Amino acid sequence: MFTEAKKPKYQQGALSQQNTIAQGTVFEGDLKSEGDFRIEGKIHGTLITKGKVVIGNTGKIEGSLSCKNADVEGSFKGKLTVFETLSLRATARVEGEVQTGKLAVEPGASFNAHCQMKDSVKELKAEPKPTLQTSAKPGQTA
Repeated sequence: MFTEAKKPKYQQGALSQQNTIAQGTVFEGDLKSEGDFRIEGKIHGTLITKGKVVIGNTGKIEGSLSCKNADVEGSFKGKLTVFETLSLRATARVEGEVQTGKLAVEPGASFNAHCQMKDSVKELKAEPKPTLQTSAKPGQTA
């Protein structure tokens, strides 16, 4: 009945692969990927991915980041675009411009940024307000 074996993660495709910038590594420049990232080192430049980015305790990004989801434990300075959920852990430090769908902030996190919640502002439809009409008869006073 359950005879089909699961494929190992390395055979499931590029999106399941996690890229790592290890502690002690400094990357300068632009980086583009389809997969997830874990940052424990430093990035000076641009990181664009369709996956999730985790900035670990020792991780630091200065520049711009565009991703689907992000968990920040380390520090970020620059322009941050997260299409779904941005989670800031208690040790996180974020400065700059942030655009996200959802924001979760733990107590203790430092968030000094201009933040725009995308898709959160919707146009209100103009509805006529009901008016109070009195039906007073001639010669009658209120």
